[in-house]
Formats: sequence, C-alpha cells, structure tokens
Amino acid sequence: MGQTKRQRKKYSTPTHPWQKDRIIEERELTREYGLKNKKEIWKSTEKLRKASNQVKNIIANKTLPQAKKEKDNLLTNLIKYKLIEKGNEVDDVLDLSTKDFLERRLQTIVFRKKLSNSVKQARQMIVHGHIRVDNKKVTIPSYLVSLDEENKITINPTSNFAKQEEEIKPNTKSKKEIVEKEVTKEKTEKKPVETKKIEEEKPTKEIPKTEEPEKKEEVKKE
Repeated sequence: MGQTKRQRKKYSTPTHPWQKDRIIEERELTREYGLKNKKEIWKSTEKLRKASNQVKNIIANKTLPQAKKEKDNLLTNLIKYKLIEKGNEVDDVLDLSTKDFLERRLQTIVFRKKLSNSVKQARQMIVHGHIRVDNKKVTIPSYLVSLDEENKITINPTSNFAKQEEEIKPNTKSKKEIVEKEVTKEKTEKKPVETKKIEEEKPTKEIPKTEEPEKKEEVKKE
C-alpha cells in the first residue's frame, strides 16, 4: 500500500467573509452561470491570479531567456482556450476577468450552443453523461473547452435528449402544413358566401321599378 496523496485546495477563500459588494457580485455570477456554489468562482479567480502573477514576473525579467520561454508558453495556452486572440501581447492578459474563464466552461458552452433550455439543465446533462466532447463522455461541468473542441460538442446519440430532438423536428413541419390548410379552407369558404349576398340584393332593387309604371297608367285611364 502506497501513501495516500494529500489533496490540496485549488483555490483561496476571500480575506474577509462579510463584504457586501463581493457577495452581490458572486450571487449574480452563480445565477448567470448556474454554478453549484461559490467555490467554482474562487477556482476561476485562482486561475486568473496565477496567470496575472506569471505575467508580472515575465515583465520584471524581460532580459532573461527563461522569461521568453514562459511568455510563449503562456500565450499559446491562453490562445488555445480562446481567452486571448492571436496577435495580443502579454500586457493584455492583465485585462482578463473571472467571467472570461467562466465563459470557457463546458456548462456555459453547452447552453450557448442551445443544446439545453437553461444553464442548470446543461449542468444536469453533463453530470448524467448526456454530453460528449470529441466523441468522449465528459462529466465535469467546469471542464475548460479549447478552440478545437468547441465545434465537437454533441449530445450522446443513445440519450433521451437526442431522441426528443428527432421527434420534435417532423412535428414542427406537420403543424405548419395544418395551419396552411386551415387558411386555404377559410379563403375558399368565404368566396361563395359573398356571391350569394350579391344575388339576393339584386331582385330587391328591381321590385320598386316595376310598380311605378303601373300606377301611372291607372291615373291616365281615369
């Protein structure tokens, strides 16, 4: 039996527990991104803190050859996850925020691609194994998605969600056809009704014309 490895925290808690502005901001982020708890926010802020500290060390040691290697590795890693675009410099990393890291989570991308109706449903689909990334089942909602994997996110074909989409597509076409048929029926039914009304109005106008000359003839005879 080997020694069990001690798991360390991948985040740091806030310095003060009661800060109104921070609590309101974290509450809005949990609602917007459907997070389970505030630990997921703290993990993303820790990733941001590590990147910003690395940038500060690179700027302080520009002349050293090791700094150039770290610079290239950092930029390639951030471009890989679409946190920075090509052509940006190291100073642009300091403009990143926690939202930029939360946007690259698998949970948010599944919702942005409209594979789920809500952010919380996206989390449920991932945890229950209904989502695949590059034909591999991923059950971690906080999984960072790279540029290459973004277009390879699909629903598991054996899941019930994939079957529901296939059933909904033909039904939408049939509803449109039914509506078009009802509109055509209404148009055809209105036309003969209007012709009947015109035919009924014609004899009513001709009756008084025939009565007038008869009265005149009776007056002349007298």
